[in-house]
Amino acid sequence: MNDQTDEIKEKIDIVEYVGQFVKLTKAGRNFKGLCPFHQEKTSSFVVSPDRQIWHCFGTCGVGGDVISFLMKWENLTFYEALKELAEKTGVKLENGNFDDTKWDQKEKLYAINRATLKYYQYLLAKTSYGAAAREYLRARKLNDKIINTFELGYAPSSWDSLSKYLQKKSFSLQDIAASGLIILKNQTHGYDRFRNRIMFPLRDARENVVGFSGRLLKEDARAAKYVNTPETDVYHKRDHLFGINKTKESIRKLDNVIVVEGEFDLITPYQYGVENIVAIKGAALTEGQLNIIKRYTKRLTLALDTDAAGVEAMKRGITLAEKMDFEIHIVEFSKGKDPDEAIRADKVQFLKDVKKARPIYDFLIDSAKKKYPEDTSFHKKQIGNEVAPFIKMISNPIVRSHYIRSLAGILNVQEESVERLLRKQEFHAKTNYASKKKETTSISRSELVQKYLLSFLLQHKKLADIFSSENMVLEKEFFKIPSYASIFEKLKEYISDIKEEFDYTKFVGLLPAQTQSVADELFLFASDLPEMDDRSFYKLGFELGIDELKKSMQTMLKESDTPDDAKLSALSEKLKHMEKTYRSL
Repeated sequence: MNDQTDEIKEKIDIVEYVGQFVKLTKAGRNFKGLCPFHQEKTSSFVVSPDRQIWHCFGTCGVGGDVISFLMKWENLTFYEALKELAEKTGVKLENGNFDDTKWDQKEKLYAINRATLKYYQYLLAKTSYGAAAREYLRARKLNDKIINTFELGYAPSSWDSLSKYLQKKSFSLQDIAASGLIILKNQTHGYDRFRNRIMFPLRDARENVVGFSGRLLKEDARAAKYVNTPETDVYHKRDHLFGINKTKESIRKLDNVIVVEGEFDLITPYQYGVENIVAIKGAALTEGQLNIIKRYTKRLTLALDTDAAGVEAMKRGITLAEKMDFEIHIVEFSKGKDPDEAIRADKVQFLKDVKKARPIYDFLIDSAKKKYPEDTSFHKKQIGNEVAPFIKMISNPIVRSHYIRSLAGILNVQEESVERLLRKQEFHAKTNYASKKKETTSISRSELVQKYLLSFLLQHKKLADIFSSENMVLEKEFFKIPSYASIFEKLKEYISDIKEEFDYTKFVGLLPAQTQSVADELFLFASDLPEMDDRSFYKLGFELGIDELKKSMQTMLKESDTPDDAKLSALSEKLKHMEKTYRSL
């Protein structure tokens, strides 16, 4: 398996692969971009074409190879990521034992969900139990083809029929409970979560059945209209888009996605031929959902609930989408309160409404005007405060100027007043960001210098010349982090045995496994800092040495009433010599 893993990695260029998801720009020998795993304004994500590795030097602090990138990007196990990359590269994975406990557990849950899907489908299509559910779907104008396309099913009014069925299929009660399909009362008994409901299987983009959503067949004030699978090892609500397995190619082809709320709002338009569509739960798009969407398009057409609560929820998703550089439009239907009703009422008008969807900024301005309709200073202030945060996110100067002018006209003020409001909000945002960044940054200057120096060494081709220079004053003792000291010592040993150019890839292969990841991080570290020439390196080495010598002398004086005079004198002479040489550089 290790040989196949190496073969897969050799066939994939990490810069090209990661560049599909992250906008990368050249930075010396490496590439940089905004980290896709957390929100940031300054690029801290570095990719090395030489080493075929990546690392985030921001909040995340994580890194790895192309396999670990895919694992983190899509929340996959090692084996899942390996399988996908094997298919991409044409490498055939050998059958055999593969120790991945997390993958094994996920496979069990997928198998349980697949069995449940067939069970629900059979009850809907083939039994008298599903008669009322079939009648309900016919009343909603769904035909047999669309019911089969989305694999709709029926959960009967029974407390344990699914539980018994799955146990007969040799699934354990504990594994069934882990899937979220039953709720345990104790270690030996549980009851079905879904009862007397139309069932929608939830598939991910890879066609795995990750969970279910169930809609009540008959309205009941005592029960929720919709119930979903709870969070499990395979289902995460914030990372799920209903229908993406069916609609992703149409979204890619049309370079636009219509985002709706709820399963029927997707299924009915799909039946009428609208296939570039996905459904979410609630009106707020999440970062996980947006990360999935941006694999196929950067254009969002939101067809969500536009009442007051819906608009507030929508704003949270819009803020994320703006940061991720999506082009966002809002559609409001002329007929029907939602996409399901609108397309059944008039398909032609539905398509016209989608085509004339408005830019998000126009919608937000109108929403604020409706919320604060009075011609008073207070209401104008509220409109400005609500709309300004979104206008300040606009990067295109022409579009930004247009909306500044538009908002100024609505508020009946000079454009300069709106611009001052934007500057004020931007100042507060930057101040808050700087404060948070300062709170999360605990690295000392000394550690920063050590990382910088080692990064320089690990990327230098003529390392033997550096170590043989009389200005090379670095010593193992200057590196206070054990792994850093170990890497420095190994470098000295390695250089003493070779005559050719330094090859980092060969060198890192000689390190213990636990030290290799530290070396890789250090190798990429200087990509996030200004370039340094040999002279600057020597000067920085002297700075570190001088600092460490002073600390050693201070420690000797503090910890002993009778310090070793000879040792103290030797350190003092060494310090004087280093300071004199440093000044001459």
